[in-house]
Amino acid sequence: MRKLYVNARYLLVPAMTIATIIGLYLGGFYVWLGVVLFGVNTILDTLTKDIHLRADFDDSGNSFGVKGFQYSVMYLMLPIFIVLQTALANNLYKFVSLGVLETSEIIGSILSCGLWAGLGIIYGHELSHNKKEGFAVSRAIMALSGASHFTYAHVFNHHLDLGHEKDPATAPRGRNVYAHAWLSHMGQSKFSYDLERKKLQQANSRFLSTRNMWLRGYLYSLPTVVLFVWSGGIVGVAALLAVWSISNFLLEALNFMGHYGLIREQSKPVEHRHSWDNDNLFTSWFFIEIGRQCDHHVRGETFFWELDDVQGPNYGIGYFSLFVLTLIPGLFRAFVQKHLDNWDNNFATEGEKKIIEEYFPNKTSLLGA
Repeated sequence: MRKLYVNARYLLVPAMTIATIIGLYLGGFYVWLGVVLFGVNTILDTLTKDIHLRADFDDSGNSFGVKGFQYSVMYLMLPIFIVLQTALANNLYKFVSLGVLETSEIIGSILSCGLWAGLGIIYGHELSHNKKEGFAVSRAIMALSGASHFTYAHVFNHHLDLGHEKDPATAPRGRNVYAHAWLSHMGQSKFSYDLERKKLQQANSRFLSTRNMWLRGYLYSLPTVVLFVWSGGIVGVAALLAVWSISNFLLEALNFMGHYGLIREQSKPVEHRHSWDNDNLFTSWFFIEIGRQCDHHVRGETFFWELDDVQGPNYGIGYFSLFVLTLIPGLFRAFVQKHLDNWDNNFATEGEKKIIEEYFPNKTSLLGA
């Protein structure tokens, strides 16, 4: 029973995504189910903010997690997300060509699809650390949101340059989540572009070739573009842009919340203190332990169900709750300042403190930035 419990608790996103898909096909008020579930999750996350569980191991130190099952679920999420977008395309066709859906229904459909496509990116993240077939599945999942560049940038840029200005995914102090979403997305794409350009130059190959993984990544998104153009024309294009904007915003919000304001000296090792943990019960189960950033960035290839509480910097609330705060920049900065002060005083090295003093000499001024 313990093994069943440990593995089943990570099925929240698959179950809710399927429920959202059913809602899209049912039409009417049900198309808003994805939005409603997002709100319910925020409430559950807030209610469980003080419940923290360790990773589950038996007396011999073996994990209760079943690798075959967990990876099967992650691979299965690719067709589930394809069906999610197909369900939205179906509603677009009904709205544009058949005229049988109301405007409110298509808006609800777009928001529900965008939210759950964005939440599903956690599987693209997890699989990016698998050097075999999982990496390819990660690229395909990310391509559904027009962000196939993420897989390379996350592994070869973010994890290596964490906490440094070379990492576009680490938000510096004073930046808000809206600016970060754009700067991080474009910065990671540029990293992947530069990576491929250098590789192709060294191989004496042309940039415009099938060997260019940066270009191929965006071509993986072409079937999605064709689907939405076919189903809704210009309305379909607008809907797809909205879905991609929402899903990528959620992705970059996770990066923003996981590393905001933390600093690491270049060439120094990545340690637990260079990330923020968000590991209350609901966040841990829903986001398949992605909130345990401290352990994840030290043991990047560790299975998510084995990541543990390492007593690193911790916001004390989950991702849903914190996300609401990030949407109001002034409120977020007021909340995070005490945590930054604690990090500066109790976690930062002397070298990191010098960087803080150089770039942020008046920390309190950031509250009103």
